[in-house]
Amino acid sequence: MGTAQQVNSYQRIPPFVEIMDSTLRDGEQTNGVSFLPHEKLVMARKLLHDLNVDRIEVASARVSEGEKEAVSMICRAAAQVGKLDRVEVLGFVDGGKSIDWIADCGGKVINLLAKGSLKHCTHQLHKTPEEHIADIRREIAYAHEKGLSVNLYLEDWSNGMKDSPDYVYQLMDALSEMCGERVAVRRFMLPDTLGVMNPLQVIEYFRKMIKRYPEVHFDFHAHNDYDLAVSNSLAAVLSGAKGLHVTVNGLGERCGNAPLASVQAILKDQFHAKTNIVESQLNDLSRMVESFSGISVAPNQPIVGENVFTQVAGVHADGDSKDNLYYNELMPERFGRKREYALGKNSGRANIAKNLEELGLELTQEQTRRVTQRITELGDRKEIVTQEDLPYIVADVLKHDGSEDKVRLVSYQVSTAYGLKPGANVRVEINGRQYEAGATGDGQYDAFVKALRFIYRKYLGRTFPILANYQVSIPPGGRTDALVQTVISWHYHDGLLRTRGLDADQTEAAIKATFKMLNIVENDFAK
Repeated sequence: MGTAQQVNSYQRIPPFVEIMDSTLRDGEQTNGVSFLPHEKLVMARKLLHDLNVDRIEVASARVSEGEKEAVSMICRAAAQVGKLDRVEVLGFVDGGKSIDWIADCGGKVINLLAKGSLKHCTHQLHKTPEEHIADIRREIAYAHEKGLSVNLYLEDWSNGMKDSPDYVYQLMDALSEMCGERVAVRRFMLPDTLGVMNPLQVIEYFRKMIKRYPEVHFDFHAHNDYDLAVSNSLAAVLSGAKGLHVTVNGLGERCGNAPLASVQAILKDQFHAKTNIVESQLNDLSRMVESFSGISVAPNQPIVGENVFTQVAGVHADGDSKDNLYYNELMPERFGRKREYALGKNSGRANIAKNLEELGLELTQEQTRRVTQRITELGDRKEIVTQEDLPYIVADVLKHDGSEDKVRLVSYQVSTAYGLKPGANVRVEINGRQYEAGATGDGQYDAFVKALRFIYRKYLGRTFPILANYQVSIPPGGRTDALVQTVISWHYHDGLLRTRGLDADQTEAAIKATFKMLNIVENDFAK
């Protein structure tokens, strides 16, 4: 019996799990994040139409005029496509003010915030449980008069179950009794407001709630203060929760909320639970929210991180070519992505071959070996070589392998200091003999070239080509810390001689271009 079947045999996994995304409300409580109304509208459309999330919580009532504009825009757009009942707004027990605000925006669902722990009720509201229950009842009745459906948050429910379970049951007994012929509260939403629970506690408390109230629809709302938001969400589902609250990229106050992509993948792969989420849209949505929020996604964040579908070790790429030995159910194509093979010092021939295949380039084994050696050298000095860099590296290696060079760089040192001209000391080997010189110049490369000119003039009695043009570029799509291409043009024999150098360091790239030129000149001189 597999893990999922074992769990199913003693837990209550619903056949379908409802997903409520709170990026536009709870996610906006991330420090420094504030969405513009049109940004909220674009994200709401993406969530409802493309991702097909079941519900979205888009704002807190009475926050600002800008928020009211955003909610009104979202409600109008959702109404036009018959999805207004999937748009929800957080409201408060405030004598009907939140309800009026939501109704003015065209909203149809209020997520009413009640106190789920005795401490919150008595110390924040300064009310008895009976008084708070009476206030909630009046709020629910007024919401129905205004044509709004009601979901009820029990704020700080986790601490309520720890410290004052009798209060939680008193609240639930009183409010679930209202569910007569018409459902006064559609969903009771149980938040771990301060992120203090662990999965065992979630299971224990949910079992108690469901045993006492088996007909009630319970949602779970997790926070990630102990990095347990995803685990706690799954524990809630395994214990009978019918809905989960998530945010895109795990945005939220303090350490954030349960990330949508992770929750979806684990629900489907580990427990075979069904949702309405269109997984192929998760990556695009993640990038959109990343852009609008200004909060970067960690490269190693599951599903949506930059690196999570990138194989680095050559042995993994080799295994992928041999019956997909390093694949699992998290196939990148599920999420609108593709598998990549990193290029760097850990790259083997298999990594290179995978990238060459992607680009449609075919090399011999010897050529692949030389390209691999070159990438390893670059990777020793910088972090990343991109796939876009690869054609430039291939061209550089195949056009010039250095095996027949008559002019070789033995060693060099360049230096710069405040108030002094840059200097260079250079030792070269020309036709088997070594020469050394030093010089200063207007820059490090200028000093390097002047030292070479001195060697050619003093020791060889020959002129040195004059630099005509110097151009530095980064290959398209390349990273500035990975690869620099330097193309240098030289006046030579009434014409121009153009050479190119490729390296992670700009000065090194220029030096390589220079020595390619010197070898061309030396071969020409020997004829």
